[in-house]
Amino acid sequence: MTKIELFEPAMCCSTGVCGPSVDDTLLMITSAFEGLSKVSSVEASRHNLTSDPDAFVNNQTILSLMKKNGKDSLPVTLVNGEVMKSGTYPSLEEITDYTGVVFVNQEQSSGCCGGSGCC
Repeated sequence: MTKIELFEPAMCCSTGVCGPSVDDTLLMITSAFEGLSKVSSVEASRHNLTSDPDAFVNNQTILSLMKKNGKDSLPVTLVNGEVMKSGTYPSLEEITDYTGVVFVNQEQSSGCCGGSGCC
């Protein structure tokens, strides 16, 4: 099983829709992690510094990284406990590389499996 964890900076919400403008990256991350939560071979979790500070304190890797680089190290993506990305959110392609889960953009797909007829 692949374990992917995202440690995020302090925010009032994880969706990116709580401020005056929508954050497309946070919307993508929220959708991706919601999708990953339905995959039995992946354990996906997000930790927000505001709502889940214990996760930061109890993870030695994150704690060390934050002591060294401060809040600039956030967000941090861990895969099976290893830092894969720090300072920016992972792209969908990177999440696919980390988990093996392929994401299909519904705007680009036409029918199941992107119109390839593979269903």
